[in-house]
Amino acid sequence: MKAAKLREQTTEELTQAARDLANGIASLKIKRGIGEKPASARGIRNMRRDLARIKTILSERRRREASGNG
Repeated sequence: MKAAKLREQTTEELTQAARDLANGIASLKIKRGIGEKPASARGIRNMRRDLARIKTILSERRRREASGNG
């Protein structure tokens, strides 16, 4: 997912997306742990990167609000 597209979403939408991605990653890790082959290693990697993008945007928004420029 592109960062520009993520920035258009509300904070609530981003928070929900972050929760969904974290749950998805955990699920894939469990499946990998029990020996089930995941669809692709790229899927996990891309999910982790998307989660990092979302967390970065949320952090930027919090910082901006805290400084009073929000």
